[in-house]
Amino acid sequence: MNNEISFIGHSKPLLTAMVQAKTPEEACCIITDSIYDGAEAFGIQLENLEKQYRSIETLKSIFSHCGDKPIYITSYRNSESTGYTDEECEEYLLMGLKAGAKLCDVMGDMYKQEKYGITYDEEAVKKQRELIDKIHGLGGEVLMSVHFYEFFDEDATMKVAHAVEDRGADIVKIVNGSYTEDQMYANINIIHRMKKELHAKFLFLANGKYSKLIRLFGPQLGVCTYLCVQSYRPINSKEQPKLRATKAIRDNIN
Repeated sequence: MNNEISFIGHSKPLLTAMVQAKTPEEACCIITDSIYDGAEAFGIQLENLEKQYRSIETLKSIFSHCGDKPIYITSYRNSESTGYTDEECEEYLLMGLKAGAKLCDVMGDMYKQEKYGITYDEEAVKKQRELIDKIHGLGGEVLMSVHFYEFFDEDATMKVAHAVEDRGADIVKIVNGSYTEDQMYANINIIHRMKKELHAKFLFLANGKYSKLIRLFGPQLGVCTYLCVQSYRPINSKEQPKLRATKAIRDNIN
C-alpha cells in the first residue's frame, strides 16, 4: 500500500478539509483554498453535488485538484441525494472510488435505515460486509460511520464501535452528542476507551454546544484524523472547526 495516498497508512492524524459543494467549480475552489491553508487530505461529500455533474469524468476532474493528497468520500442519502435508494448511494460511492478516491464512507445503517444510524438487521449487515469486501477488492479503504444525533453513554457507544469494527471497517467513525459539560467529559472517556479496545483506527466526533473541544483535541488523544472546513459556507456545519485555526492549534501543541 502506498502510504502517500492512504488514510490508514499514515501514522499521524491528517488535516482533512471537508468539501461540500453543489458544482464542480465550487468544489475546485474549496480544494485550492484548502491546500493554501494547509490541508493534508480531503473529504468530498458527493451527496452535495448536483445530479447533472455525477459522472466519473467530472469526479476525476474534481479529484485531480487534490494532487497527491488522499481523498475520503461520502455518499449519504441526504442533500442532493434525497430520495436515493441505498443501492443508488452504493453505486455513486463506487463511482467515486473508481474516479480516484481512497477512503469510502459506508453508513452504519446502509440497506436498512435506522434512527440512530446503526442497523443489526442480518440481511443488511450481510450486504454491508459484501460492499466492504468489494471496496477492498478495488483497492479502497473503508470507514463505517454512525451518527447518533443525541448522547450515547460509554457502554452504548462501545457496543456500536465493536459492531462496526466486526463488519470489517478499517476506520470506525462515531458522531456522538455533546450537549452538556458532563457529556463532553464522558466523550473524552469514550475516546480513551476506544483507543484501548479497538484494533481498527477510529474517528470519534461530537455535535452540540460542547463539541468543539472534542473535534479540535480528539486527535491528540487517539482519533485518527481531523475533519475541518476551509470556511463557513451555507451548507457547512458550524460545529466543524476551521482548517487554518485547527492547523495552528495542532502545530503549536506538537
